[in-house]
Amino acid sequence: MNNADSLCLKSFDPGQKHGPERVALLVANILENADKCKATDVYIEPWLDKLQVCFRVDGVILPSTELPRELGPNIIARLKFLANLLSYRQDIPQEGRITQVDSLEGIEVRVSTFPTIHGERVALRLFRRENRQFILEELGLEPGVLKNLKDAIGERTGAILFTGPGGSGKTTSIYSCLSHIAKTEKTRRHIVTLEDPVEQILEGVSQTQVSPSTGFDFSLGLRSLLRQDPEVILVGEMRDPETARVAIEAALSGHLLFSTLHAGSSCGVISRLLEMGIEPYLLTSSLRLILNQRLLRKNCPKCKGNGCAACNNTGYQGRLLLLEAMVLNEEMRRAILNRADRTTLEEIFVNSGGITLVSHAIAAVKAGLTTREEVLRVLGSADCATVLFSNQGG
Repeated sequence: MNNADSLCLKSFDPGQKHGPERVALLVANILENADKCKATDVYIEPWLDKLQVCFRVDGVILPSTELPRELGPNIIARLKFLANLLSYRQDIPQEGRITQVDSLEGIEVRVSTFPTIHGERVALRLFRRENRQFILEELGLEPGVLKNLKDAIGERTGAILFTGPGGSGKTTSIYSCLSHIAKTEKTRRHIVTLEDPVEQILEGVSQTQVSPSTGFDFSLGLRSLLRQDPEVILVGEMRDPETARVAIEAALSGHLLFSTLHAGSSCGVISRLLEMGIEPYLLTSSLRLILNQRLLRKNCPKCKGNGCAACNNTGYQGRLLLLEAMVLNEEMRRAILNRADRTTLEEIFVNSGGITLVSHAIAAVKAGLTTREEVLRVLGSADCATVLFSNQGG
């Protein structure tokens, strides 16, 4: 164990035989400890001589416990049973869900198995159905970014797109936007979502969980949903050209659309949509706002970064949001119509006064909220390193 005792499995005795009941208890113990540590993910990996259990806490993987390698098949079989997967297939990847964990209230677990040369590897994603209040003003956005976002969600048509890697807080940001619409506007709008999965229940919002394995994917769901006369739509992700096309058309035909897209930057979203076959004139007409975000670990308030029991000896506790917002100005629209490359779009964005992730990160370091090392871990580019470690970066 390389971090804190709080990440260890407390009921595991390596000298005790582990029958079915003990394996079930061990699996429950892993999930309970993950929940206690506020982990978002659990990884169970077979190595040559051991079974490694790791938790992802505040976006960083922390070793939890090493188990005997021979326990791996039994633990994975138990997880497959709970997730209704095929226990006799160890040669193919499988995905499923544990919708109810007996020892934990309000938690759903997404299970993904993957074969390796040492046995099957399992990744567990924990979704906590908490009674959370998603408040836009509490996201910690820069005043200019918050104004741009409020202006965009006050519109009746257009697309608001979010990008960022997995675990960067996109769902929380979008839920806060939807809650703002549902709770603050005097005239109620019909808000409907298509998600995979539904992570939290939102008051005043009709939420639907798609099921790609049955053919009910984002594309089919969105085409059917448009017949329900929604006014605000969340499409969890634009995964394919068909979904992107229908979503952009919806944003042009009287709907306010929220969605996510995998791209490296705000300008990368435009390049990605062009690659998907969306015509430039559709983008310039539909895009209201593109947001690119990351989460940085904050310095632990108790130990000021030195490491203590409260932060699992990492020096960090909790996370803060970095977010850049790109509104399409006339120069950007002309560049899109000319199918400019991403580098040109990024130059226009910066030269027009756009606040980038790097500029937000510099401000956070100067304010003592986080460290240069954490910024480099998350943003990790040579340009970012040059700025942060120059006089300009403080």
